[in-house]
Amino acid sequence: MSAKFNRRHFIAAGAAAAAMPLLSRGASAQAGWPSRNIRMVVSYPAGGQTDLLARAFGDFITRQVGKTVVIENKAGASGSIGAAEVARAEGDGHTILCSISTTYVMNRVMIKNPGYDMDKDLTLVSIIPGAGLLLVASLASGVKTLDDFVAFARKKGQVNFGTYSAGSAPHMTINELNKQYDLKIEPIHYRGEAPMWTGLLDGTLDVAMGSYTAAQSVLAGDKGVVFAVHTKKVDAIPNVKTLPEQGAKSKFFTISGFTGWAVPKATPQPIVDRLSELFVAANADPKVKEVLSTFALEPTLGFKESNALYQRELPTWIESAKALGLEPA
Repeated sequence: MSAKFNRRHFIAAGAAAAAMPLLSRGASAQAGWPSRNIRMVVSYPAGGQTDLLARAFGDFITRQVGKTVVIENKAGASGSIGAAEVARAEGDGHTILCSISTTYVMNRVMIKNPGYDMDKDLTLVSIIPGAGLLLVASLASGVKTLDDFVAFARKKGQVNFGTYSAGSAPHMTINELNKQYDLKIEPIHYRGEAPMWTGLLDGTLDVAMGSYTAAQSVLAGDKGVVFAVHTKKVDAIPNVKTLPEQGAKSKFFTISGFTGWAVPKATPQPIVDRLSELFVAANADPKVKEVLSTFALEPTLGFKESNALYQRELPTWIESAKALGLEPA
């Protein structure tokens, strides 16, 4: 049993024991909230990881506060459409954004006018740290380690490395590997993980990088080899080393993405704290635990932990994104 697994269950157990006192304290801090149903705006399409997390946590909050959390999918423009809508909403705790680090961080660099300013318009309430992303090579490549991949890339010259979007973590990974090892890998961008993994299956790609859950279409049929994980170990494949463990030196390989919730900046701190307590308490809920487990995710962090992690990783995210040299759309 891995240390990460122990930590997850320790936090879940603690949340279960502390849930009622936390909720009671939050209720006394802001007795009038919620006074009506709550909108949780998901800035990505229905059926994906972000959407499923929103629905699991929303169901838990509904049962705790006695008002319905209504999920609304407002996808588009790398999450900026939904984020801008929440940024313009009244800051009374009845409108919440559920999105990913692309929306909270990358859009600063990738989009000229996303319609919101993360620092001025939104308050980050709670986040779920990202899981380890897998680097998977085709069987034909013979790659089993990062050193193998570097040698393969130098010998072949033209390496097709799949990403699930321009500006994504895989895109930045390619850029950082090119810089350290003097490679010339060109990313092949797809519109999501599903078509990317299909590209590896049909032989279009030599390598692809993405989540453990989505990669099952390749791994379950032994159609590819995981030769590294980006930053974090994955419980299901504990023997696969991270990129830093195999010699990759970029600071980008020390950070991870996240899924998180935010509210309009004007939202009173007592409501922010109450929401944060609810998200942390949800770690002990069976439905939430099932979704977290499905995507190999760690438990939700509270307000202070979430913002500390965000501020700690933000400069590296921005630095790595700018190094891509892409012009903002």
